[in-house]
Amino acid sequence: MPTALELAHRLRESFGDALSAPFEFRGEVTLVVLDPSRIVQVCQEAKSGCGFDLLVDLTGVDNYGEDPRWTVVYELFGIAHGCHLRLKTSVSEEISEIPTVCKVWRGAEWHEREAYDMLGIRFQGHPDLRRILMWEGYPYFPLRKDFPLAGKPSEVPDVAFTKPAPLEGGPFVTVAGGADSIVREPRVRTPESQD
Repeated sequence: MPTALELAHRLRESFGDALSAPFEFRGEVTLVVLDPSRIVQVCQEAKSGCGFDLLVDLTGVDNYGEDPRWTVVYELFGIAHGCHLRLKTSVSEEISEIPTVCKVWRGAEWHEREAYDMLGIRFQGHPDLRRILMWEGYPYFPLRKDFPLAGKPSEVPDVAFTKPAPLEGGPFVTVAGGADSIVREPRVRTPESQD
């Protein structure tokens, strides 16, 4: 059976400079797709040529303050060979759009809708790109780093909250500063220590 690293090298041979050299960290192998417009081709080859027949997850990362702002991450798994591979590609904030991989893995539809709903990344060619967690018409993207912890008021009465959610300073929010990470950890905070 091939290893994930061997399969990643095989995939890179098919695309050359369109992919980074594979790198391994803590037993996990990652390839970066340097041209996001080729993500569908790379995913199709990963599935048909390398046996990564399961899209485990697709998510976005907000690199707020950097360009490109978005990283789209594809977690792949091959049922027959038992290997895991991570693909990453970057999308600029100006474009905020990447081709859909729904035709490669049908399950990508829900993952892409969530990435759109929470971060605002659009997936070109998606058959039903609409919000999946927030209501239609909600003007914000809650997992963006510039979305305030206190939330934002809603303009849609009787649909959801019309006042900001009081998260700031809550029991699950870390505290900046402190002598060490234990002090900042929300699990160790009690109502008495929040004063």
